[in-house]
Formats: sequence, C-alpha cells, structure tokens
Amino acid sequence: MQAVQPMLEFRTCPVDEQPAAGLVRGMRDEIAAIYEGLVLDGPQMPRATAAEVGPPDGTFVVGYEAGVPVCCGGVKRLPDGACEIKRMFVVADARGRGVARALLETLEQRARDLGYVVARLDTGPRQPRAQRMYERAGYVPIANFNANPVASFFGEKRL
Repeated sequence: MQAVQPMLEFRTCPVDEQPAAGLVRGMRDEIAAIYEGLVLDGPQMPRATAAEVGPPDGTFVVGYEAGVPVCCGGVKRLPDGACEIKRMFVVADARGRGVARALLETLEQRARDLGYVVARLDTGPRQPRAQRMYERAGYVPIANFNANPVASFFGEKRL
C-alpha cells in the first residue's frame, strides 16, 4: 500500500526567524540525543549559517500541513558551484507519511530554480531511514565532500 501524499504548503523563511528557528532547534535537540551530545554548530561540523542558506545563493523553507509548521530544510552553495541540502527535519508527528520526501523534492526544485545542476547531502550512521530515502531519490554515494566527521553517507544527484 502506498503512502498518501501529504497536503503541504512550502514557504521561504529565514533560518534564524520563526518558525524555521524553532524547527531547527528541534533538529539540533534530536541530533544531540541520537549522537550523544553532538553539537550541530560545533567547530568541527559543516556550517549552514543564515547567510549560507539565504539569498542570493541559498534558500530555506518551512513546510506547513493544515497551517502547522511540520518540516524545514535549506539549500547552500558549495565552493565548486554545486549545492548542499542542509538541515532537513520533520517533526515526529509528521513522520512516516511522505513529508520528508515532499520536502526533499521541494528543496531540489528550489535548487534548480537557483540554477544548480548538482545537489549533495549527507547523513549519519544512526539515521538509516534518511539514507534509504536519499538513495531511493537518486542520490549516489560519493566521497566526503564537506568534512563532516559524523556522517557515514555522502550523496550526490544531478538535478
């Protein structure tokens, strides 16, 4: 049986403003729990600052379901002209219904709209469902492109 596609509305929102900031805080808390205290903005971690996931080279979106913010994610320019999909997060109550897939598709479209032809992303060893979703979406394994010391899967896709 196939999951019913959720009715989502995606809106651009600066990562450091509400509701994006609250969703990202939820993601940070979850990552810290999954990876025993990991600080997502720690000095060894890849960055996704408001400037990097904002205009002109990036974007950040929040997905709403029935007017409630349920997911977020961003697009960041990489030095070689590709983009990286960053800070994807879906609230627990919205998981398992295709929200993450719809978010990924929206971020890929936003990346295309910004002129990118290659997208990259990563995920860690304790997030196998994320890795499976990325692989099903066409991301192929590549070398560590962003020096993320926690990630175990680095993927790339032509948009």
